[in-house]
Amino acid sequence: MLKTLNFKNIISILILITFSLTINSCGIYRKTDSRTIPTNADERIAKNVKEGKGFKIGNLGNRGSGDFQFASSNPLWRASLEKLNFAPLNNVDYAGGIIVTDWFSNETSNEEIKITIRFLTNEIRSDAINIIIHKKVCSSQNNCKTTMINNNLNNEIKFEILKKAAQIKNNDVAAIKEKTGDYKLPGKNF
Repeated sequence: MLKTLNFKNIISILILITFSLTINSCGIYRKTDSRTIPTNADERIAKNVKEGKGFKIGNLGNRGSGDFQFASSNPLWRASLEKLNFAPLNNVDYAGGIIVTDWFSNETSNEEIKITIRFLTNEIRSDAINIIIHKKVCSSQNNCKTTMINNNLNNEIKFEILKKAAQIKNNDVAAIKEKTGDYKLPGKNF
C-alpha cells in the first residue's frame, strides 16, 4: 500500500510540473500596459489582426475558399491602371499578374497598338514589370499585319509606371504615418 501511495504522489508531482511548465510557456505573465489595450472588443480584434496576432491550428476549419486578393493595396498595380486610363482594357487579371489593353489608335491612322503589362513581382523595382507592345497595320478590312515593337516606348511606359507607383507608395506610407503616428517599439527609446 505504501508503494501505491508513493506512485500516486510521484504522478501528481509530474502532472503539477508539466502543468506549470505549460502555463509558463504560454506567456501568461507577459507585462502589458492597460493604456495601450482598447476596451472595446471590436477595436481589440482589429488591433490584433493588424499586429498579426491570432490563433490557428494548421488548416483546421479551412474549407479551401476565402483566398481573396485585393489589387487596391498594390501600388504597382494601381499605378499601371492609372497610367493606362487612356486605353480600353481587354483583360485585367490581378491573380494572373497581367493587364492587356484592347487595340486602340488615334482616329486618323490605320495603325493600332495593344499594350500588355506582365507583373513579375509586387516590389517596385526596374525588373518588376514587363511591357510588351504590339502594332497592327491594316491596309484593308481583312488584310492586317501584327508585329511586336521593342523600342524606347516600352521603357518610357515602364519608367512612368514605376515613378507613379513610388509616388503612390510614399503617399500611402505618409497617410498611415499621419493616422497612426510614429511607431515606437515597446521598451526601446531611440
